[in-house]
Amino acid sequence: MANVVARDNESFESLLKRFNKRVQQERILAEVRRREYYEKPSVKRKRKRASKRRKTARVLKRY
Repeated sequence: MANVVARDNESFESLLKRFNKRVQQERILAEVRRREYYEKPSVKRKRKRASKRRKTARVLKRY
């Protein structure tokens, strides 16, 4: 869980901005969206294979 500690004389807006940035960095919302609905194991495998394919294509494109 992302948490931030308020600094001395820090406004609520800047505190909220730091919290939102931390949430983005830890990819919490992406994880929540991914777990929102049940994903069949076959669909999960298919998604992982497609992800690997994209990743290797990106690496090969660099060279």
